[in-house]
Amino acid sequence: MIHQNIILSLLAKCKSMSELKKLHGLIVTTPTIKSIIPLSKLIDFCVDSEFGDINYADLVFRQIDDPSVYIWNSMIRGLVNGHNPRKSILLYSQMIKNGYSPDHFTFPFVLKASSLIADQDCGKCIHSCIVKSGFEADAYTATGLLHMYVSCADMKSGLKIFDTIPKWNVVAWTCLIAGYLNNNQPCAALKVFENMRNCGVEPNEITMVNALIACAHSRDIDTGRLVHQHISKAGYDPFMSTANSNIILATAILEMYAKCGSLEIARDLFNKMPQRSIVSWNCMISAYNQYGRHREAIDLFFDMWSNGFDPDKVTFLSFLSVCAQQCALALGQTVHAYLLKTGIATDIDLATALLDMYAKTGELGSAKKIFSSLQKKDVVMWTSMINGLAMHGHGNEALSMFQTMQEDSSLVPDHITYIGVLCACSHVGLIEEAQKHFRLMTEMYGILPRREHYGCLVDLLSRAGLFTEAERLLETMSVQPNIPIWGAILNGCQIHENLCVANQVKVRLAVLEPGQSGVHVLLSNIYAKAGRWEEVNVTRKVMKHRRITKTIGHSSV
Repeated sequence: MIHQNIILSLLAKCKSMSELKKLHGLIVTTPTIKSIIPLSKLIDFCVDSEFGDINYADLVFRQIDDPSVYIWNSMIRGLVNGHNPRKSILLYSQMIKNGYSPDHFTFPFVLKASSLIADQDCGKCIHSCIVKSGFEADAYTATGLLHMYVSCADMKSGLKIFDTIPKWNVVAWTCLIAGYLNNNQPCAALKVFENMRNCGVEPNEITMVNALIACAHSRDIDTGRLVHQHISKAGYDPFMSTANSNIILATAILEMYAKCGSLEIARDLFNKMPQRSIVSWNCMISAYNQYGRHREAIDLFFDMWSNGFDPDKVTFLSFLSVCAQQCALALGQTVHAYLLKTGIATDIDLATALLDMYAKTGELGSAKKIFSSLQKKDVVMWTSMINGLAMHGHGNEALSMFQTMQEDSSLVPDHITYIGVLCACSHVGLIEEAQKHFRLMTEMYGILPRREHYGCLVDLLSRAGLFTEAERLLETMSVQPNIPIWGAILNGCQIHENLCVANQVKVRLAVLEPGQSGVHVLLSNIYAKAGRWEEVNVTRKVMKHRRITKTIGHSSV
């Protein structure tokens, strides 16, 4: 008869599921089948090993008459780590129903499952069970509760839990920072990071990755530099050529500089990276696109491809945006052909990016084809099509499309949709229609008008010569009118030769000190048309004194 210790030693040396199944067959033929320890090791291999099989573990588990709490925990952990959190929660419920008492290992696993699916109701039930079981003081369990609440966007409850955890716990600090970050509060995340440092808690690499991402999102380059310096002083600079270089940390530093606009520093670090991931390539391409350096974004896109990296969805979204901004229709069509061949052109985000690219490059026919080809359209796609039509002067068609969109109750227009609608009204000259949409935007959908909305309506009123109505509208603005809005009024003044309003706008512009040539040229043209040559000379001298040069006309072919 084979002794249990021999089977345990063989299980420890097991390297594949085929070997494990042979050992399982051996266990079945011996009294060891009734021993919990070998069965525990069997399940552990299935749920923890890279060669494991969670389904096989489940089959073994179902044959055990009286599983130990350890085995229940192993199965719950395996399901959570195997991307099946809902099933792990069901197994936890079954464990409770079968009369087993969870321990301090059970709760962190099942709390992680609740976090993954952001099920706060389930999390609260587990919290109640934790309190009844007396495990709320356990550091691992408390940290699991914190993670569950912040994953469910309940930062208030998360903070209450955090206050009960010992402040030396770097995992809890990191969890709170990540919670604020993931709930779009990067400034609050950086405040927690600062408090953590003041408490003398040394951040780990995960903490610093989250802090750097928070700096990137809040454009806080000063704090970002301090975090980078701390990383270098701590002796694990990820840009050193070592086998253990942390590519995630390196990419977080790169992203921080890139999103904060320090593109030269970001590119220098990118060039120094011992290893690059698709994320680091995407980060640089996106940053070049964001800051208008489109040619460099295009060059980097082709460098990435030549270095053996296949573009992913994020890459294509950035690159299609570059094509749209550069009116690079041929490049956009090449990308479209590639997406069709790979079968991902039907992805709604990529389809919207393609539609936007075609609309901005004047290919409205191609944009309409993409729009019509998708059965399910979200508000972003509708908005892109409406804006594309409005941009190219198809105002009536854009308004008709907006009306069709409103017939679907599941689609709620946003502030960008209404920019397209008001722009469409402006192109067609529909003053009453524009005023109606401007009013309904707030009354029906609760969208507060932004500068862009005021700008569209002011432009429409000014081009119609309704300067009194435009002035009344400006008085309702919660923020000060910007240069484009005053420029829209000046454009109306030029059309209607209204020197009086132009002089009033000139006083406003003196306060704003615009550095763009457009408004100064408009003023000069208005005065010239009225024969006021002295004012023309004064305007030109102001431009010369402030070194404002007239923008050279150009076209994209």
